[in-house]
Amino acid sequence: MLVWLGNIDPAPLFALSLLTYIPFLWWAQRSNRFPAIALLGFFSTLIFVLVTIVAAIFAKWNYDLSLVEVDFLHGGAELFLTISNLLVVIGFNVKSKSVQ
Repeated sequence: MLVWLGNIDPAPLFALSLLTYIPFLWWAQRSNRFPAIALLGFFSTLIFVLVTIVAAIFAKWNYDLSLVEVDFLHGGAELFLTISNLLVVIGFNVKSKSVQ
């Protein structure tokens, strides 16, 4: 079972996840319930996805390796996810302090 799961190409899952994430972003923006900084963090996740795709292509073309095998590219891509997550946390933290 694990071998079979390991052979699944994750690329289509990236695209499939966008089919749910983009409507979530639309709803989050229209609902006016999310702090602006947190909403920026959620939108920044799309930048992470784009950077990850570009970095994976770069790793394959230039090093003939997957993104996970090229540390500086993988770390650089993950930095964008970390920044996105920090924006979400900061946004909701500021909002929760202003409500109290």
